[in-house]
Amino acid sequence: MRGKRLRDVQSEPDARRIDIDKVGVKDIRYPIVVLDKRNETQHTVASVNMYVDLPHHFKGTHMSRFIEILNEHRGEITVKNFPEILDRMKKRFDASTAHLEVEFPYFIEKSAPVSRSRGLMEYRCRFSGALGEGLDFVLEVMVPVLTLCPCSKEISSRGAHNQRGIVRVGIRFRGFVWIEDIIEVVEMSASSPVYSLLKRTDEKFVTEHAYDNPMFVEDVVRETALNLGRVEGVIWARIEAENWESIHNHSAYACLERNYLEG
Repeated sequence: MRGKRLRDVQSEPDARRIDIDKVGVKDIRYPIVVLDKRNETQHTVASVNMYVDLPHHFKGTHMSRFIEILNEHRGEITVKNFPEILDRMKKRFDASTAHLEVEFPYFIEKSAPVSRSRGLMEYRCRFSGALGEGLDFVLEVMVPVLTLCPCSKEISSRGAHNQRGIVRVGIRFRGFVWIEDIIEVVEMSASSPVYSLLKRTDEKFVTEHAYDNPMFVEDVVRETALNLGRVEGVIWARIEAENWESIHNHSAYACLERNYLEG
């Protein structure tokens, strides 16, 4: 049996003659390096999805090749070499299109507004790239925020209800955009940022600051859209805001897309 060539079932023809848009591997846990505005780089662990298209004349694809490509770029999966990895996938599989999705936690050391106490804030980020005849790349950032209801403030004689929410921003851009700059835009577009560590003086400040800046989810997506237009390089954005309402048995939600090239 030594030296006998093993049958390559994946490369055999398929009689059904149906193309498959995406085939590949999902949820690979993998260490990556992300560019960090303050510290140059940040090491984190990502969940990686990799796909290519499969022509109708092949029965299957070779899944091990995805892992091989990932290993070739060990420690070097960044925004800057995303196109290189996608191109490698296309050539390795002789595919028309390649897709790569990388989702990871990103940490920023953040100071409380009054005491300046420091703590690490986690933000979920995602790189999504596709390479066919052209390249499409989207950077997504999920930012926790605090909002205070304008209606509640208007009609209540004592206080107003507030809640945490999440803002999901996806952008297309030219050149390079820092994750930190997108986070800053979102946080300034809500009633208040969220912090990992607050002293009593900080809690007082955050509570009063939010009260002075009431925001519906509609306000948050509009403000974010306006402020993103001032970030150099951003050409398109999709913005979603969801509030986990404190006095309602539902979430409040708003979403908009904006093409900054069209004005």
